[in-house]
Amino acid sequence: MSSLRSAGRVVFWAILLWFTVAHGMRDSQVKELRQETERMFFHGFENYLQYAFPEDELRALTCGPLFRDEKNPENNDVLGNYSLTLIDSLSSLAIISSSPDSGERALAHFQNGVQDFVRLYGDGSDGPAGQGERSRGFDLDSKVQLFETVIRGLGGLLSAHLFAVGELPITGYEPSAQEAAFASAWDKSDFGKKDHGIRWGNGFVYDGQLLRLAVDLAHRLLPAFYTETGLPYPRVNLRHGIPFYENAPLNLNGQSSSRKRKPKYTATSEPAETCSAGAGSLVLELTVLSRLTGDGRYEDLGKRAFWAVWSRRSDIGLLGFGIDVESGKWVGPWAGIGAGIDSFYEYAVKAYVLLSEGQRLPFDSGSPWAALDSYYDPLTDYQHTAEAFRQVWEESHASINRHLFRGEGYQHPHLIVGDVITGATRAFWIDSLSAFYPGVLALDGKLDEAIQIHLLTTAIWTRYSGIPERWNVATGDIDNGMPWYGGRPEFIESNYYIYRATQDPWYLHVGEMVLSDLKRRCWTKCGWAGIRNVLTGELIDRMESFFIGETAKYLFLLFDQDHPLNRIDAPWVFNTEGHPLIIPKKKALPPRQASPPPAGQELAEGTCQIIPSPFFGVSSTASRSDIFHAATLARLDLMPNRGGAQGPILEDSSEHQSVFASDLSSPTNYTFYPWTLPPQLVPFDATSAPMAVRPTLDISFPSLPGGVNLGSGALERVRDGVLVKTIGGLRLSMVQDVPLEDPTPAGQDADGYRVQVINNVPLGKDEKVYLSRQITFDVVDPYDPNFTRVRDNAMLDLVIDVLPEPARRRNDSTHPRDEYSASEHPQPPESHLGDHRPASSVDDGAIIDSPDSTVKAMLSSLVNSVSSLLRDEPTEAAPLRLSLPASIATGVGSGPLPDTEDAVIMSILGKTSTSRLTWSSIYFVDEICDEKVLREVVQNHEVLVIKRGGCTFSEKLRNIAAYRPTRSALKLIVVVSYDDVPPESEEKKGSKYQSDFSIAAVRAESTLIRPHLDEAQMTASGIPRNHLISMVMVGGGDETYQLLRHAGGIGVKRRYTMRSQGVPITNLYIV
Repeated sequence: MSSLRSAGRVVFWAILLWFTVAHGMRDSQVKELRQETERMFFHGFENYLQYAFPEDELRALTCGPLFRDEKNPENNDVLGNYSLTLIDSLSSLAIISSSPDSGERALAHFQNGVQDFVRLYGDGSDGPAGQGERSRGFDLDSKVQLFETVIRGLGGLLSAHLFAVGELPITGYEPSAQEAAFASAWDKSDFGKKDHGIRWGNGFVYDGQLLRLAVDLAHRLLPAFYTETGLPYPRVNLRHGIPFYENAPLNLNGQSSSRKRKPKYTATSEPAETCSAGAGSLVLELTVLSRLTGDGRYEDLGKRAFWAVWSRRSDIGLLGFGIDVESGKWVGPWAGIGAGIDSFYEYAVKAYVLLSEGQRLPFDSGSPWAALDSYYDPLTDYQHTAEAFRQVWEESHASINRHLFRGEGYQHPHLIVGDVITGATRAFWIDSLSAFYPGVLALDGKLDEAIQIHLLTTAIWTRYSGIPERWNVATGDIDNGMPWYGGRPEFIESNYYIYRATQDPWYLHVGEMVLSDLKRRCWTKCGWAGIRNVLTGELIDRMESFFIGETAKYLFLLFDQDHPLNRIDAPWVFNTEGHPLIIPKKKALPPRQASPPPAGQELAEGTCQIIPSPFFGVSSTASRSDIFHAATLARLDLMPNRGGAQGPILEDSSEHQSVFASDLSSPTNYTFYPWTLPPQLVPFDATSAPMAVRPTLDISFPSLPGGVNLGSGALERVRDGVLVKTIGGLRLSMVQDVPLEDPTPAGQDADGYRVQVINNVPLGKDEKVYLSRQITFDVVDPYDPNFTRVRDNAMLDLVIDVLPEPARRRNDSTHPRDEYSASEHPQPPESHLGDHRPASSVDDGAIIDSPDSTVKAMLSSLVNSVSSLLRDEPTEAAPLRLSLPASIATGVGSGPLPDTEDAVIMSILGKTSTSRLTWSSIYFVDEICDEKVLREVVQNHEVLVIKRGGCTFSEKLRNIAAYRPTRSALKLIVVVSYDDVPPESEEKKGSKYQSDFSIAAVRAESTLIRPHLDEAQMTASGIPRNHLISMVMVGGGDETYQLLRHAGGIGVKRRYTMRSQGVPITNLYIV
């Protein structure tokens, strides 16, 4: 009976929810929110026209225009004296023109706005009509930021043009085909004198004026694109170009190449520092401009800038925030997804969408810029394809998830700021611009990840009624005194994308929350103000152009589900300023056959995730088991109580915005959010998953009395980690988050430890910690349960000193330079070690990054030295100490390794070792399957090098004569495997650290197997050996064989791993 009663309650709740919630939000409520959003937009736009037009922006508190201020140049990056807010609002007006309530009002504003803009700045032609009341086109003495001018100015003009000619939809606006064709055509020579553009109700004839003005603006920006690196300069004067970049190639054109350049920075010069987003987020606008005008140079320059940024990614695939245009080097160590880099990733995804139709066009030979067409080498065919941009996104997403994303094992998924080279944590703040990222993930079909990240930003908005410019995940507070919110659109933009993908009503209530908070906090009598401090509510006397150009637009489209733009079936995109862009169908020729990616790259296969279906109208997002995790990470419990609603409920008027009870108080507590979420949408049986706990462990080593302790120089940054030169005072902070291939025997630990911080020095996820065995073996108890040393029984390192010719003769008795051969002379050749200087130490994981490092200096010549040896060219180069991975024999016939000390790779202070290697007499033979090795050979040579193949490993041992163990007799057999060696990747070839990867034996380690001795060791006469011979195997084939022939000494270095409480420390190595 109890089970029946429980089932009955479930049915009752299901029916109740069905009748009360239906589709999550009533249609009438959605309509009301859309109307509220329209009123929000018109309140801002019409007050801009009244108080600020034709200037760039509105001062919302003092009801006046915002001008360019030469004393405050930061504002001038956006402002250009070309009526910015009008340009930024035209596409919003076109979109709202489809509204059933205020569509006519918006369309009239759109058409009047275009007419007014042409009146002020001309029609973009060379004739008298090209002169406007303010200027001829964009002939303005304004130094503007290239990125902002492209996304706002150029993007706004192109989007408005596409709406004007009917390529983007407006309900009820259907210009005649003939008029639209005339207005769309760049070259109107094929039309007759009676042909004309689109006649509007205000008497204006639109014939493509915005497109011509867009070309005029683009030509004034082009000087910034011609650089030595392909990265565009960040700023340009619309009238004078880039005279403030003294090293710009265009400024040096015609000057003697021997002329000494002026100092990079002077009183009037401009720093040549741009950012990844500023340089790499120009593809969409310039591609559309090329397709509309028939001149492919704009598209080419935009793509070239994108690839110039991408080509400078770090070895782990991350991009930095700032980059120097003239040197192409990163400025600072920061990498993330927010300010300075955000739209690069956005444009990688959206370029894939936009470029999925049509073909690129040739350059127009009649362009005034045709003289520079040969300035750059052509891009590859692949770099022009949509697939290439998708590949960039997939690789970037993988690198972000590997190094910057904190997902499983953390309180709630979020992203941090890392080091561009190592991925190590640099900061814990999230900036407001990073709120774009869930939208891009949703656009790419990665819905669950998008929802997880968006949950946190929603909780942050719920707490502050706005997204502060920076918020710190670790402290839960606003970061670095940056509490302002200027009305940015990125949060509501992502909310719009996720709602379009899921149709989950939860996101409608998020939009309701944003709208209510903006009305409550940002409304002023003459517009909308930014918030200077989200804690105090103090306002900024400025209405950013993006507030009505983007924020209001995404809110409107969120609440207008049947808008034609939400239903269009074509590869269109919003640019990063919220302007819709599309390649017109008549310009979109059939797509060309995709070029294959470069060798070594594979196109990632994308799969859209299944959209979760809400149960009886209940939100699947509100039902998530991790929704409380994001609330606790955002510290929603610290949210101040607003108290009950006070004062009258006000209707909308010219004196104030409308105010509802729901604008002032929350219908639920803050366990669930957004605060506008009605109780009916909260699932009756919702549960929270247990919060993840990431086990951590700190190990501290005491200072050594009278010894060398941690201090200046005790830690040295190496290519893939940190070299620790002393253990006294060392502190290792570890986290248990590395999946193990073979968990501990008890099975209780599926994850291993990873050292993430060494004495306040953070490490990236792929970085290693190297401890010198001298400081470890001599000081630390190997059986300490917190720091246990375990020897690797499967692998070791074969250490060799490679001697170039003619420092010594080869160790091969059959080499033609020898005066006898093995077959003619029973006596072995005299072995030569010589009085050579010991080589610098090289370990495959210890390449020093600092310029003054002796190890790096040695490695820089490694490739040339090895190549010279293999070409048999005489050289006076110093011997090199190489470390080759080797597998240890296994099976019933395997023998123990010789009882010798490990070869020393580096000294206790990290310097190159001067110690001799263990063995110096080496003998070379082939496969020894059909021949025997004589007793005289094995009695007088310590190492025997043989080739793999032809017979079993045990059969090879049978062909070695019995011998009496002496100091000079055989100690070790080295088998050289000729199995296929993994090729060197294209990425490694281009790396400045390629030398260690170029050694075939190192590359072969991943495919190396252990020699299996399947029977007991026997002599050629079938007698069991009394003294077993040790065998190891190295990969690399003939290259390794030749290196060993040049070896003046050989030793072995056993490998050790460290464990703490039985759990492996996965990134700590003993060297």
